[in-house]
Amino acid sequence: MRLRERMFFDDWSGIWRTLLVGALAYAALIALVRIAGKRTLAKMNAFDLVVTVALGSTLATILLSEDVALAEGVAAFALLIGLQLIITWLSVRTKVVPKLVKSEPTLLVFRGRPLDDAIRAQRVSPEEVSQAVRTAGYASVAGVHAVVLETDGSFSVIREASPRETSALRNVAGWDDQS
Repeated sequence: MRLRERMFFDDWSGIWRTLLVGALAYAALIALVRIAGKRTLAKMNAFDLVVTVALGSTLATILLSEDVALAEGVAAFALLIGLQLIITWLSVRTKVVPKLVKSEPTLLVFRGRPLDDAIRAQRVSPEEVSQAVRTAGYASVAGVHAVVLETDGSFSVIREASPRETSALRNVAGWDDQS
């Protein structure tokens, strides 16, 4: 019978611990994220998603496991955010690291023509491309210069452009094939 009772309520000390440690862990997480800067809160790519999930999992463990002390949990937060800062610092200063942790933006439409191979390779439906074009205010895919699938999964729709106006497309996978 004791097991059944414990399932719903053990004692007040466990609840008070959860509330106190949870509030302190949450405050520590917010402080560390603020110290880490805006990059930590940017639109997520796969690398950022992994860090965010790991932070959430760590917070849950701190909240619910009496085996993990608050100091250990805050150290885990600091480690994860520190590793993210190191990776982003290296991403800005090297050419190798970004290729390891981020995907490339991919050209899906060029000069109004869908690039079917790229659309299939990126597992995007033609309907999603059309939706992105409509969201950007165009009535037709044929009316845009390019649609790019960005590293965070969003779409960029580029209006008609002259060759001199396409410098933002130079790092996009598939651009070299089209230019």
